[in-house]
Order: sequence, then C-alpha cells, then structure tokens
Amino acid sequence: MFMKIKRRLAAAAAALAVAGTGLATTAQAAGTEQPPHRTPAKCPALTVSQGWYADNKARLQGLLDTYGRCGDSYDKRHKPLAVFDWDNTVIKNDVGDATMFWMLRNGKIRTPERGDWRTTSRYLTAPAAKALARACPATGRTLPTRTNTACADEIAAVYGEGATTTGKAAFAGFDHRRMEPQYAWLAQLLRGWSPARVKDFAAAARAENLAAPVGAEQRVGTGKVTGWARYYDQQRDLIRTLKKAGFDVYVVSASPEPVAEVWAKGVGLDARHTIGIRNVTRDGRLTARLKGCGSVKDGADSMITYIDGKRCAINERILGVRGKAAEKVQPAAKRQVFAAGDSDTDVSFLRDATGLRLVLNRNKAELMCRAYDDRDRRWLINPMFIEPKGKQSAPYPCATTGYTERDGAQGPVRRSDGTVIEDQRDTVYGGSTAP
Repeated sequence: MFMKIKRRLAAAAAALAVAGTGLATTAQAAGTEQPPHRTPAKCPALTVSQGWYADNKARLQGLLDTYGRCGDSYDKRHKPLAVFDWDNTVIKNDVGDATMFWMLRNGKIRTPERGDWRTTSRYLTAPAAKALARACPATGRTLPTRTNTACADEIAAVYGEGATTTGKAAFAGFDHRRMEPQYAWLAQLLRGWSPARVKDFAAAARAENLAAPVGAEQRVGTGKVTGWARYYDQQRDLIRTLKKAGFDVYVVSASPEPVAEVWAKGVGLDARHTIGIRNVTRDGRLTARLKGCGSVKDGADSMITYIDGKRCAINERILGVRGKAAEKVQPAAKRQVFAAGDSDTDVSFLRDATGLRLVLNRNKAELMCRAYDDRDRRWLINPMFIEPKGKQSAPYPCATTGYTERDGAQGPVRRSDGTVIEDQRDTVYGGSTAP
C-alpha cells in the first residue's frame, strides 16, 4: 500500500512539473526571461527540431525527462503510457482510405451475403442499399470495381461522403459519440478475407502511397482521390524517444486493426501496441460484425475506436478495465500521461491524458475549442507537419455548435464543470509565428 501511495504522489508531482512548463509559456509571452530547458546527457532526447511550433518541442522534452526513466518517479514495472491516434497524427493522410482505394482498384471487395447490402452495416439506409445493388452486380465472389466504374463510384461515395452518388444519406440511427459508420464500413467490407490477406492488401497500398509523390492522386471509378502518404518525421522521432525513455507507447486508430498494424511497424510499434477496429472472425476469416467494448457485446456493432470508443478501447485493452467501467474516465494514476491526435474523434482520450496533450490543427471544432481553452495548461497545438492548414477565418463556434451530441445534434462545448467554452480564435496554423 505504501508503495502505491508513494507512486501516486510521485506521479502527481510529475504532473505538476509538466504543467509548470505550460505556465512558463505565459511568463515568456509577458516578457519574463526563462532559462532554457536542458536535458541531462544520459536522457533520451528528441532530435528533429523542424516543424515544431513555439516551445512545443521543449515541453515534450520536459515530459520525457519528468516521466521517463530519468525522472524521479519512474518505475519500469509501471511504465508511463503514451497513446497516439494514427491517421493525420503520425502519418499524413489516411491508411484506411489508402486500403479502400486499393481494394476498389483491384477488385477485392466481396459481394455482400445473399447480394443484400444491408448485411454490410446495420446503419445503412434503404436508399443506399438500393443504390449499391443497382450499381454493383452480385454475380461473383468479388465485385467488379476494377472495370465497373459505376459500382466503384457508388461504394466510394457511400464510404467517403456518407451519401449515395445522388446525394441521399447512406447511414442513420447510430450514436455519434461511439460510432462512425463510414469508418466501420471499411472493416465490414473486409468480410470473407483472412487477417493475413487484409495485411497483404494494406502492405500493397502502403508501398504505392509511400512511393507516390506528395500531392499525387489516383483514379477510382470515374473520380480522383488521394494517392500518397508520408510518415511524419517529428512523430517518428517522438515515438522512438518515448520508447527509449521507457514509455509504453500505443496507437489507437479508427482504421481496421490489421491495416493499422501494417503501417505501425514503420514507427517501431508491434501488433500488441496497435489498436483499431476489430472484426468478429469465423473459421479464420473476418465477418461483417464488429467486436464490442465495455458493455457493448461482440456483434452489436454500436461502438468502434471513435471518440468515446477510443477511451473504452484504451481502458479495456491497455488498462485491463472490464465491463461498463471501461466506458468511464479512469483514476488519474492509471491513465495515459501523454496523448496525441488531430480530430474530434480523438477528443475523449486526449482529455484523459494527465501530462501533455498534443493536437495537430486540422480545424476540427470541438478539439480546437478544448485545446485553445487550455485551462490546465496541458494542451500543445501544432500546425500539421506537411501541408499545414491556414488560419480559420471565423472563430471556432464553441459556445453554440462545436459539440456533436449522441443523436448528431450540435450544441455548445462544455468543460468538465459544465461551463461553456467561449468561441476561440485560430492562432496556431501554417505560417503562424509564436508569440
């Protein structure tokens, strides 16, 4: 008991130390001279400087030195936890998209069971099911998307836009804080393939996208879509240094888990440290049903690694919390010290981080409202490392429509105490300079 209390007190002191680095930023802005942070020579240090905004790199180094093996509270039996989103956080562009586009170009999507598109997603609307059935002949084991552009176009529209090619809503009836049926649909369209075959598809897509020049497009059906991807050097360096410093580093992605595993190896993370959307399997092959989390049973298809579902996955699969408790915020001493993300899909697990929370600015309303509000001085905002977005001209609508309710309605973004966050101006973006 004494050791547990001692560790928790040490962790609390470390959290205060890291938060203090945030307060230093305020002092610098006011003109107070601050001594530079110096990392002891024996401690793992970040090596990539280009692309980091203001003192973000120094604050990350402070976190490494405080919580890592050089810190007074470090215990290798209870390593500090760091969790990264994947798409557009560790890598530029989306590995799920890359895999879907490769499968469409190569005719690797299976014909739905009994030719019924409603078997692919319980949230697929009747108009979408009819549009897909009209466009895609159910005459073989796989769909002819390599040559049938109408079929490829319809699938691409439903997946990418959440609507048919004629503009009708493709999905309805889901919890917007736990499920994004467009993301889930990719995993569900992997039905009939083994995880090993899916990894083959992902590896082929990875090779093509990494070899393509920045900005390249590829043709899918009659349209053009993104055809390239790049690992962020800064994030690869950060993950490598966190591991050297003794952190337990994980990726939690809203892409299918076999796909995420293929890409995560590129930053030194194995399958055990890669979490994504998981399918229920039968006879060694993926089905169109999804594994649950917390109180959600396998096959219910109502929660994936998306917003609150990412929190559940971390709590269940990393922290070992079972049942409905996995859906709740855990005690601070158990939670991740560091988290990184780029989208509203990451907001719950970012808020759970006790040390620092790194946000790449993609102009996502709820996430940016919380990051700019920064009441506890633990949020770091950085422009995207490749093709950063420019300044959003209008303030983020935090006080009115920045938050998406479970039923999809829009409302104000609230702090943990229930108070409403004021609208926030965009100040950290591509081309912006530190204050």
